[in-house]
Amino acid sequence: MGKTSAEVKNRYNAKNYDMVRVLVKKGEKERYKQIADEMGLSLSQLFVKAVEEYIAK
Repeated sequence: MGKTSAEVKNRYNAKNYDMVRVLVKKGEKERYKQIADEMGLSLSQLFVKAVEEYIAK
């Protein structure tokens, strides 16, 4: 990915999304990533889905 492409993506993301940082213990990221992959989701989608389901309950 070229510098220009990354800059365009960064501008798009800054304009259209809020950033939320999640800290997890060492090793947990890989476990969550594997679960997300099995569900056909990105890591971000997994966390958003989990939060939305939690709120709905």
